[in-house]
Amino acid sequence: MFSAFGRVAATALVSGLVTAGLLTAAGPAAAGGAAQPRGGASATIGGLKTYGAAVIHDAGGDQQVPAGLFEMSVDGGGTLQTYCVDLHTPTQRDAKYHETPWSGTSLAANKDAGRIRWILQHSYPQVNDLAALAERAGIGSGLTEQDAAAGTQVAIWRYSDGADGADVDAVDPQAEKLADYLQKSARNLPEPKASLTLDPPAVSGHPGDLLGPVTVHTDAAIATVVPPSDAAMSGVRIVGQDGKPITMAKEGSHLFFQVPEDADDGSAELTVQASTTVPVGRAFTAEGRSQTQILAGSSESTVAATATAGWARQGAIPALSAARNCTGGGVDITAANAGDEPFTFELMGVEHTTPAGASRTVTIPLLEDQAYDFTISGPGGLAKRFTGVLDCKTQGGGSDITTQTLSEPSPAVVGGGAPHTDLAATGGSGATPLIVGTALAMVVLGGGSLLLTRRKTPPTHGE
Repeated sequence: MFSAFGRVAATALVSGLVTAGLLTAAGPAAAGGAAQPRGGASATIGGLKTYGAAVIHDAGGDQQVPAGLFEMSVDGGGTLQTYCVDLHTPTQRDAKYHETPWSGTSLAANKDAGRIRWILQHSYPQVNDLAALAERAGIGSGLTEQDAAAGTQVAIWRYSDGADGADVDAVDPQAEKLADYLQKSARNLPEPKASLTLDPPAVSGHPGDLLGPVTVHTDAAIATVVPPSDAAMSGVRIVGQDGKPITMAKEGSHLFFQVPEDADDGSAELTVQASTTVPVGRAFTAEGRSQTQILAGSSESTVAATATAGWARQGAIPALSAARNCTGGGVDITAANAGDEPFTFELMGVEHTTPAGASRTVTIPLLEDQAYDFTISGPGGLAKRFTGVLDCKTQGGGSDITTQTLSEPSPAVVGGGAPHTDLAATGGSGATPLIVGTALAMVVLGGGSLLLTRRKTPPTHGE
């Protein structure tokens, strides 16, 4: 017989509806939930700051669009400069973005992703000596920041969008020469490491044990370890393997949750925070449907990552986490079971079992552009919310291209295009539909629930 936390039931329904709204979680378990960052920088996008013009050639004809650098404001302080790697998707103004591994973006299946990183490292703004950049590209004199930004964006689009890249040219001759130089010179480079992550993001065990380790991975020289918010009351401490409290960490540090032996079944969360420059080439994805960005430059910025721990005296004790998996076409849910009984759950009509002392990952298949918002519950009231949109592919040629940054999601119309707004930005399609209508319900007996419901965003009048 399974313990109170040993069994989960899950159901998935796809309605096939098309809407520009996002799914929202219902019920108190979802209160205070957050999006699905795996750690690193979180930022809010502003708009294009330095740009020129480009012409997109596709089946619908030629269209001129702005091309260049976006600017983002980092939560906690700092500024990021980015180029987009998803030409046919609109950018939502003030959209919230999170640092994301390439595996969670369209770069996962892009054989030329490493060439994009090379372009970023060998062009503006990483190379801010424009005279030297012009000479290297055989341009001559007079290369402006706007030309450099436009030429760099065009070169990136030629590798980022569609199976063979976008058919795009810069309008300014000097920007076009720079784009040609960067495209021909680019070499494949590996994905840069994250600015800050915690591995694994969730652990579990019995009261009285050291739960972990959680390993810190960061390019920052030093990071601050923030204990659980209720540490004074719960008695949970963050310690090293020797049991001594840890308040500072660095690359490779091992962190443990020290849970009192007499603690009731429960959960806790720690945060690691640092200040660093985010590595060039890191991808950034939005919580909603907005152009995927790739980092071109970073000031000293605040980065953070969280890890959770759950504990129980007996039975199955799952540690639950999730990550977007573009190669697998869905979201991976990982259940690591530190208990003394199997952890069995049913997902989309299929039963899965994680034996005691083992870990298992199940992929929830989603449609491209499908929004998801679910909360996974575990022992002692542990509840973790994951939200986002499965944005794993670029739209490719033939899609409608706009030249706006949308102030908010435009209402999509089944069988038709969406209205446009008049704010400046790079290319994207306001008609790109979000395929939603997925409802997931996970119930951990005696331990909380996972629930998704659907909401349509009302149309904005006057658009």
